Amino acid sequence: MRRLSSLRPHAKPLTGKAVIFEKVSVKREGTVILDRVSASVPFGGCTALIGPNGAGKTSLLMALLGEMPYDGRIRIMPRYDGRHMRIGLVPQRLQIDRGLPMSVMEFLGMTLQHRPLWLGLKRETCEKGLVVLETVHAGHLASRRIGDLSGGELQRVLLALALLGNPDLLILDEPSAGVDVRGERLFCCLLEELRLQRGFTQLMISHSLGMVARHATHVIALNRTVVAEGTPEEVLTGNHIQELFGIHMEMPQGS
Repeated sequence: MRRLSSLRPHAKPLTGKAVIFEKVSVKREGTVILDRVSASVPFGGCTALIGPNGAGKTSLLMALLGEMPYDGRIRIMPRYDGRHMRIGLVPQRLQIDRGLPMSVMEFLGMTLQHRPLWLGLKRETCEKGLVVLETVHAGHLASRRIGDLSGGELQRVLLALALLGNPDLLILDEPSAGVDVRGERLFCCLLEELRLQRGFTQLMISHSLGMVARHATHVIALNRTVVAEGTPEEVLTGNHIQELFGIHMEMPQGS
C-alpha cells in the first residue's frame, strides 16, 4: 500500500509551541463566550480541548481559523523551515446533500482538480485520491456514493480530504461524534499512527474523556476560561472534572 508520505518528505521533528493563545476573549451579542483564554498547543502532539457544552471550545477553534472575531492574540508559529504552517480541518458534519449522486473519488476530485467533474476525473486525480484513501484505510470506498457512507466511513473520507493539503496542523471538531466506541478507538489509533508517521500537530475537541485519557498528549480544560492545562494525568483529575462538569466521575485508565 502506498502511503501519503510519498507525497512530501518527512518533516523534521519540532519542539516548542505550535499555537499560542494569549488572553483570547470572544463575545456574542453581549454574552461572554471566552474570557481571557491563555493556553498553548505543543508541536507534534495531540492536544484535546475538553469542557461542557457551551464552554467555548468550538468558538476557540473558529477564532484560530479566522472565522470569528476575538480580542487578544493567537499566534500560529512557523514550520521548521520558517514557512507558514498548513492547516487541515476535519469538521464534525459534512454540509452536503446526502442524496447527491457523487462518488467518494469525485468528492475528493473537487479539491484535486480544477476541471469540472462532469468532464470526468483526470488519471492523476484518481491516483492521488486513491493514495490518500489508502492512507486512511479507505481505498475500498473510492467508488461508493458519498451519501451511502456510515458515520465512521464518512469520518475517514473527511480525514482523507484534510490530508490532501499535507497539513502541519490538523484540527478536528469532535472526531468521535456519531461513531460507536469501536469505531472511535480505531479512528483514534489511525490518527495516532498518522501523526507519528507524518509529524503533524493535532488539535481536537472531544467529549470522550476515555479517548482523551488514552490518546491525547496534552489537554486544555475549558469552561469559558482555562480550568486546567497539561498532560492527561495532570488535567483529568476528579477535582478538575467536577469543576468542569459539576459532577464526580471516575476517570478511565489510559491504555
